[in-house]
Amino acid sequence: MRQGYKFLSTFNVSLSFVVLFLLSSTTIKSQHISAYRVSKIVIDAGHGGKDPGTIGKFSQEKDVTLAIAKKVGNLISKNLDDIKVVYTRSDDTFIPLDERSTIANKEGADLFISIHCNAAPNKSITGTETYVMGLHRSNENLDVAMRENAVITYEDEYHEKYEGYDPNSAESFIIFTMLQNAFLEQSLDFATIIQGDLKERAQRSDRGVRQAGFLVLWKTSMPSVLVEVGYLSNPKEEVFLNSTEGQELIASSIFRAIKTYKQKVDAITTANQKTLKPDSIKSEIADKNSEETTKGQKIEFKIQIASSQTPLTNKSSQLKGIDRIDTIKVNGVYKYLVGSALSYSEALDYCKTVKQKFPDAFVVAIENGEIIPIKKALEKINSNQ
Repeated sequence: MRQGYKFLSTFNVSLSFVVLFLLSSTTIKSQHISAYRVSKIVIDAGHGGKDPGTIGKFSQEKDVTLAIAKKVGNLISKNLDDIKVVYTRSDDTFIPLDERSTIANKEGADLFISIHCNAAPNKSITGTETYVMGLHRSNENLDVAMRENAVITYEDEYHEKYEGYDPNSAESFIIFTMLQNAFLEQSLDFATIIQGDLKERAQRSDRGVRQAGFLVLWKTSMPSVLVEVGYLSNPKEEVFLNSTEGQELIASSIFRAIKTYKQKVDAITTANQKTLKPDSIKSEIADKNSEETTKGQKIEFKIQIASSQTPLTNKSSQLKGIDRIDTIKVNGVYKYLVGSALSYSEALDYCKTVKQKFPDAFVVAIENGEIIPIKKALEKINSNQ
């Protein structure tokens, strides 16, 4: 389905509410800057403890997801010895959603994989689907996300922890459309590989790659996916998901997708190392910063290469020795910027170069020393021409 937010017209979200939410949420997407390698993966078995998740006729989601998560981890440990595996839970323990992403962020993971089982009123529905954080493209995606997010009601003071988010209100989901996912491209790429293997190798019904606002993906600062491995509401699929053969088939598909994605990432990194001189991008960034770009225009475009809650120096490994860096502090978060251009298209072209050294870099607009939305910047520039 390619329909938009059908429920947008149903709700009236005030601009002041949106602004306040975004200002309070500036820390949720701190950039994960690391070498472009897959060396650590966090595997998240959905639900657990007092939260059973979806309940089938004879099984619970929390048990199926844990079994599959462990099988994926074992395959990685046995076959990819250069990857460290971290589990958000390794037993029947309740882990709050925000702690799951916190574990991934603190570990500095390169991939986050959350494993879940699905359910539907129509018991004939079967198959797998893989989600990434993003816009809801159908009411069905919205329903799945709301059901998975409802786990936060098991947590004390969840309204404060999740900044006023209400798992029962579609209005809360509108906010997700206003949050930038810096890792969307990588997440989509990885999700597509997972779905391809589940379809071709595991012979599962392919329900596609989808985007939705899952809280467990919301605060992760690395490429992240949520895999719905099947429907416990479907009697035959419930039997399959609880069988050793079924769990091993699903786990092996996820493992092969990880291996394929890693090989793809390694190939890109190796190619860049061969074609680029070590200091070529560093020099170009310094040259860009020295250009005079603000004549007659208050708005300029820069490239954000990192952000952190504590000050960094150019000697920090996260900044990779770049000499000339502009720093802007926004609500307690330090933003590190390079380059400068009056033209948005020029900034986008330059960003491609910067991404070779900082894969998660992106363009920001600056007006009078402050970051403003790109759309607003372009509107102002166009109105002055």
